[in-house]
Amino acid sequence: MRNFNKQLLLSGLEKDVTDILSRINKVRTLHPDKLNKVPPTGGWTALQVIEHLNSYNRYYLPQIQKSLSQNVNSAPDAVFKSGRIGNYFTKIMLPGADGNIPKKMSAPKDHVPQLRLDAAKVLQEFIAGEEQLLHYLKAAYKKDIGKIKTPISISKFIKLKLGDTFRFLIAHQQRHFVQLNRTLA
Repeated sequence: MRNFNKQLLLSGLEKDVTDILSRINKVRTLHPDKLNKVPPTGGWTALQVIEHLNSYNRYYLPQIQKSLSQNVNSAPDAVFKSGRIGNYFTKIMLPGADGNIPKKMSAPKDHVPQLRLDAAKVLQEFIAGEEQLLHYLKAAYKKDIGKIKTPISISKFIKLKLGDTFRFLIAHQQRHFVQLNRTLA
């Protein structure tokens, strides 16, 4: 388990999401055919990568909103102590310092996107989700992100601390932006 200064953690996560938004705005300028093109080495198209992230936002953002609204009286704490499971999930998602993805993983079936996608729709949904995520991060400053819990997408019985949910979700996005960069190279 790892201890974080809550203010620094949340501001760092906000910066990460802002960086992701900046990067996706550059992707928006590309032609839809390029975004739907299967890489020569195989794998997902750029839009499939983003749609995969949308599928996670569709699950986690309502869970985060629900957790934040149901815990209106939780007093904020200055220190966030990551849970064992949350820290592990975040650690395996994060790209390495060298920008590489250390461990390849397969997406759960319900998070595998279809092949041909509407670029405008996929990108707009992702941007709206990231803006919502920023809103929730701002709301989290006034909450105890160590006491509030959210269920994970693969099992409703396993719950992560809200701080770990934010860390995992954003690490997952960073991981797939490495993939996105490779796909568009």
